[in-house]
Parts: sequence; structure tokens; C-alpha cells
Amino acid sequence: MKITLITIGKTTFDFVKEGMAMYEKRIGRYLNYTRVEIPALQGTASLTPEEIKEKEGQLILKKIKDGDKVILLDEKGTRYTSTAWAAYLGHLADTGCKSLVFVIGGAYGFSPGIRKSASGMLSLSDMTFSHQIIRLFFTEQLYRAMTILRGEPYHNE
Repeated sequence: MKITLITIGKTTFDFVKEGMAMYEKRIGRYLNYTRVEIPALQGTASLTPEEIKEKEGQLILKKIKDGDKVILLDEKGTRYTSTAWAAYLGHLADTGCKSLVFVIGGAYGFSPGIRKSASGMLSLSDMTFSHQIIRLFFTEQLYRAMTILRGEPYHNE
């Protein structure tokens, strides 16, 4: 199964970049993983949040291919324990999911078009995190899920 993470804007915090690079390297031992960073919109001061979401949504939709199963990272999404998350990913792989795309939207969330294209939503916490920090949390949890599925000792229960 191929997993892609689509994000809006660049990661500017060095510690986030370093952490993501470490986990992405580890994830690469288990599956085909790609991160796609869509540049942040420029000149948005005169745009409403809805207009910004729509423009970002158009950019995101260009990165999604037919056959991709799309999951939005959203505070209203399904919450899993780490083991349940691993089981969910394992189930998707076992049932023939070939391409799984996770999307972290911009500061205002997702456009209706993106929400319509999604198969589901995932929440990593009831708390709100910056769009940069959540990238690192997601990447670590994806790595953790892979180790759980393989029975490796990274995750302790």
C-alpha cells in the first residue's frame, strides 16, 4: 500500500523537519510513503477564510488521483488508540487499498469540495495543534502503526 501525506505550506520549524525526516526514513522500511507540500497561498489578505479554503482545496484536489482513498486530518474525525489505528491501516491493506492519501489542510480547514472527496476523517487528539506540529505527530503515529503491525518493540502496552 502506498501512503501519501498532503500538506499546505512549508514546515519552518527545524525540530519538526528533523523529526519528520527521521520517521519518514523509518516508514520507508515498511511501505511506499510520500509527503507532498503544497506551497502556501500568497496575497491572501483580501480573501475570506472561505475563499482561502476553496483555493487551497483546488490545489489539493490536483494532487489526488482516481482510486485514492482520502482521509482528512480533522479535529472532528475518528479517534483511535495506537493499536486500533494500526489495525485500521492493516485492514485497509488487507482489503486491497492501494493508495491512501492523508491531508492536513490550512489554517481554516477544508473546503466543501475536499470534504466531499474524502472517504473519512482522522483526529489525532481532542486538542488543537499547529499545522506544522501535527505533521510530526502524524508521521510518528504512522511509524508506530507499522511497528505494531510487525510486532516490533517500539510500542509498549
